[in-house]
Amino acid sequence: MTFDMKYDGPLNTLDDWEDDLKQRYPEQDQPAEKAKDEFRDYGEQTRPGVREFYRQNHRYQTYDFVQQKRTEFLGLDRRAMTVWEAMEYLNQLVDESDPDTDLSQIEHLMQTAEGIRADGHPRWMILTGLIHDLGKILCLFDEPQWAVVGDTFPVGCKFSDRIVLAEFFADNPDSNDPRYNTQFGVYKPNTGLDNVLMSWGHDEYLYHVVKDYLPEEALYMIRYHSFYPQHRESAYDHLLNDHDHQMFQWVQKFNPYDLYTKSDQRPDVEALKPYYLELIDEYMPGKLAW
Repeated sequence: MTFDMKYDGPLNTLDDWEDDLKQRYPEQDQPAEKAKDEFRDYGEQTRPGVREFYRQNHRYQTYDFVQQKRTEFLGLDRRAMTVWEAMEYLNQLVDESDPDTDLSQIEHLMQTAEGIRADGHPRWMILTGLIHDLGKILCLFDEPQWAVVGDTFPVGCKFSDRIVLAEFFADNPDSNDPRYNTQFGVYKPNTGLDNVLMSWGHDEYLYHVVKDYLPEEALYMIRYHSFYPQHRESAYDHLLNDHDHQMFQWVQKFNPYDLYTKSDQRPDVEALKPYYLELIDEYMPGKLAW
């Protein structure tokens, strides 16, 4: 089976998904104006663009589709770029029609990194904040938004009802395939996430670009920062092993910086650039394969 589904996107901007996450998962240390269980209400109040995004995402993210995308992209033969060059390349994704912010992608990345830096975390974690969304350059390789962003989840086994808008999985052919529609599907109990195929997107792609350069804690943050069904809902404990559970503490530590550092206060990119160029060169010097 092959897939050739180019679609300009159901979301107005890539930031729409992140804004939607903030609504679903408000900061726990701030009082909420509505009950906790109301934040996952995906009924009539859900924006049409978000619903359409997940309708397509849940329909097309199949086991075969993910394998095809891994073959297509994980040869990492698209471009050779330094990390800073990749950040500048990602800047092409700025959407001037976005009414909520006019910050560039570099400024968004620096906001996350500066939040981590301000709290005194290790240098490798600051760098992780800086680069964690660079996999979104997939959009510049003509990938549709539903195959770049969105909550991630395992394929090859039953889709959890704790995935956002899980009802749309009814249209996914894997839901009716006996190889994939049981609790464990093609996997063994507590097999460990290294043995689990995740839905395709910017997390998995970037992990493969940088996996030889960063400590394991950073790689878990990058690879699973969109795996909300697990790090917020614990929906796949039956696939994780003990090491995964230990490492997910780092994913959860990273998550607030990913969600809540976005603001309209601009970081001074030129003033900060020397610091971040030095940080990049410490861990990932020269050009990387993308």
